[in-house]
Amino acid sequence: MIHVIKIVMTGHTNDNLLLMSKMPIFQNLTEKTLKMLEGILVKKTFARGENIFSDGDESTGFYILIKGRVKVFKLSMDGKEQILHIVEAKELLGAVSAFAGNPFLANADAIEKTEAFFFPRNEFVSLIKHEPSVVMNIMANLSMRLQHFTKMIENLSLKEVPGRLGAYLLYLCKKTGCSDTVEMDISKGQLASFLGTSPETLSRILKKMSENKILEVKGRNIRILKRKELKNIVDGEK
Repeated sequence: MIHVIKIVMTGHTNDNLLLMSKMPIFQNLTEKTLKMLEGILVKKTFARGENIFSDGDESTGFYILIKGRVKVFKLSMDGKEQILHIVEAKELLGAVSAFAGNPFLANADAIEKTEAFFFPRNEFVSLIKHEPSVVMNIMANLSMRLQHFTKMIENLSLKEVPGRLGAYLLYLCKKTGCSDTVEMDISKGQLASFLGTSPETLSRILKKMSENKILEVKGRNIRILKRKELKNIVDGEK
């Protein structure tokens, strides 16, 4: 039987439980299970630009973001950065490596001030042996992440840069539920890194799409003027 959680915010523990109860990854868990999870977590805060873990570090546990954003990225031999993913609030960070007991496979830096729950691997593994319901929620989250990475790899390997940009803008529209305007919440340099190109190339593409009246760019706001033409670019028809 699942008990409805009624929490009065009178202390640090209750604050953590309330935060956890609002996260999709912890939905449908009993109050008992949430309290067990709260008992092993460590709340951490990272300043903007602070490194959370580096490629090759021992993965002693994983994070769930409370607020803020984190970029997960790889560095080439010449120091070029390739952003793999932007992790946002209520999402997992470093879970795959932690569960496998392998070193982290990428770097993670806070894009802005970030708060997160850290779950030590050994304590978490011991807990889920007795509370397997936690695993199902995490598997669902990781499955969605895998779908995202599969799509990203397809975009980076099969599409030209304009197609990658178009796919990303359409993804943001779908994610935010907007009709035609998205607000970029990462810098142009970070967006270029995510798309696997240079800021200069990205600027040229945005300028060309603006001149062709496909997009309207005003600061961080990008308005899609011709969705069908943008979709054609994504599909490689232009």
